[in-house]
Amino acid sequence: MDFLLNALLIFCLRIGDVSIGTLRTLFTVQGKKKLAPLLGLFESLIWVIAIRQIFSQLDNPWNIAGYATGFATGTLIGILIEEKLAIGFHQIYVISRHHADEIADTLRANLFGVTLIPGEGGSGGMSIITSMIRRSRMKEFKDIVDRIDPGAFISIQNAMLYRGFTHGARK
Repeated sequence: MDFLLNALLIFCLRIGDVSIGTLRTLFTVQGKKKLAPLLGLFESLIWVIAIRQIFSQLDNPWNIAGYATGFATGTLIGILIEEKLAIGFHQIYVISRHHADEIADTLRANLFGVTLIPGEGGSGGMSIITSMIRRSRMKEFKDIVDRIDPGAFISIQNAMLYRGFTHGARK
């Protein structure tokens, strides 16, 4: 029974350190200079405890299974946590042939900053709507566009902002 409890402990520790590691990596990419190292401290501390448990009973295959499944589960949980936090910004481009003005006006009425750029495609003229928004408002933005023009093309890129950006990122 102790073999299974030790494997369960390793599984839980790996979920913890890998979830934290996933968040740390994402925060590092976003330039979160205070949060990323702090998460790294806890990630490495938990990992050392987990690896100590593994080495204390190398002949136990349940420990290895707990380590591997904890890693996989921790990756998934880390991604889910990051999605819920939705920290950061997106740069969005919306291409709509016939509804660009209506989309832009509705987005502005909902406190999104937008810029209309004239464009020319293979099938003629169109407008490109561009906006920088908080990731936490992505669903709201997309719902507005889809309600007005379900056929609009939406391109989304992660963005890093510098120097006091606030327009279009309210709430």
